[in-house]
Amino acid sequence: MADDYLVRIGKLIRDARQHRGWTQTQLAEALGTSQSAVNRIERGNQNISLEMIARIGEALDSEIVSLGYAGPMHLRVVGGRRLSGAIDVKTSKNACVALLCASLLNKGRTVLRRVARIEEVYRLLEVLNSIGVRTRWINDGVDLELVPPAELEMAAIDAEAAVRTRSIIMFLGPLLHRMDAFKLPYAGGCDLGTRTIEPHMIALRRFGLDIAATEGQYHARVDRTVRPDRPIVLTERGDTVTENALLAAARHDGVTVIRNASSNYMVQDLCFFLEALGVKVEGIGTTTLTVYGVPNIDVDVDYSPSEDPVEAMSLLAAAVVTESELTVRRVPIEFLEIELAVLEEMGLDHDRSPEYFADNGRTRLVDLTVRPSKLEAPIDKIHPMPFPGLNIDNVPFFAAIAAVAQGQTLIHDWVYDNRAIYLTDLNRLGGRLQLLDPHRVLVEGPTRWRAAEMMCPPALRPAVVVLLAMMAAEGTSVLRNVYVINRGYEDLAERLNSVGAQIEIFRDI
Repeated sequence: MADDYLVRIGKLIRDARQHRGWTQTQLAEALGTSQSAVNRIERGNQNISLEMIARIGEALDSEIVSLGYAGPMHLRVVGGRRLSGAIDVKTSKNACVALLCASLLNKGRTVLRRVARIEEVYRLLEVLNSIGVRTRWINDGVDLELVPPAELEMAAIDAEAAVRTRSIIMFLGPLLHRMDAFKLPYAGGCDLGTRTIEPHMIALRRFGLDIAATEGQYHARVDRTVRPDRPIVLTERGDTVTENALLAAARHDGVTVIRNASSNYMVQDLCFFLEALGVKVEGIGTTTLTVYGVPNIDVDVDYSPSEDPVEAMSLLAAAVVTESELTVRRVPIEFLEIELAVLEEMGLDHDRSPEYFADNGRTRLVDLTVRPSKLEAPIDKIHPMPFPGLNIDNVPFFAAIAAVAQGQTLIHDWVYDNRAIYLTDLNRLGGRLQLLDPHRVLVEGPTRWRAAEMMCPPALRPAVVVLLAMMAAEGTSVLRNVYVINRGYEDLAERLNSVGAQIEIFRDI
């Protein structure tokens, strides 16, 4: 690499770091290297690989590539390899996102352990930094520390970062207790009154929050005379809707009852975190939550979110599709019991360890060992239900699993309008999937996978399903523009490589 090219790359990295407000030491912590190494890189005095450029761009959540010196990230997959050994499940993406929003409730220092290093987290950190919250990665970049300012600077909010994450909606619950009026950007295509937003408004109006949406912003005002005088009944048993109601109730001076609440994994983690803040929550794991609010929360809290059941399902599916023996460690079994029951009926050969607790002391974990199995299509259709039913985010993985089973499997994804359509991308790899309508797909197995080059589907879980099929297909496949996978998975390719996969990350220059 020519010296002048190294200097240009170094300047781009320095500018991106300064734009985020990071020191060289903070960037070094995020990369797991030294401050002196970062200094040499920025001065153009150190050779730097494309992989390191990609890692730096991801750490800074800055598309250095958009400035013209690299292209989107792609994966080159040499398939037909068996996996072996053991792999650990990372902490929950959705729980970490909720806890970042919940940190706004606390005037004290919040430390979150083993936070998922994914794009969605980086976006929220940009927003939090812009309004005055000091954040830094500590303990070799493993844990995250958040320290709020005395007053949030809402006028300085990073609108560009905010509109890149739908999670910004979960700022409403904490902020309504901190100020009487504020503005929040909202994600494109996410208008007030749509199915995904109105349930939030129904719940938060009970706390005096009034919202008007104009010119790409929520204009929020809070009437302090309005208080929930009867149980709040959620019109949708959604995860983020329940979380927003919990966040509002946490600092409400009184007792709030939330009915038709989600009891899913990320909601439970949020409840455990609220208890660490001193907020009493009754009914955790049920559809009725009773919250004893604390008007002023000022504590130094240290919390460890639990592992991600959807990532665990991804890794189990990887073993099934590649006909491998693999141990997946730290699986939150409570949130995968229905999925495993279905797989057992299909003929999955597996063992599970005795249960033990996650670092939060509450979530039950096991280690699962999956072995090559002769699978039969299930008699009943595969369809999601609210917890404790089969998780909606795990439905796509059954498309790849059904493709290696004998017989026909009907998959009914009734929640999302178009996600089932993306599952038919498996046909490019030799699958036999018939789309019956936007919600239903019929999968015929077993499948003789074949290698292919294709664009990554724009939906997170179908994108990972395609990657798993490529791992099973003999030959070399290419999956292009995998940014969507990085939104929800940390170092997925490298971690799969650690148990026997052969996946190369590359970029266009």
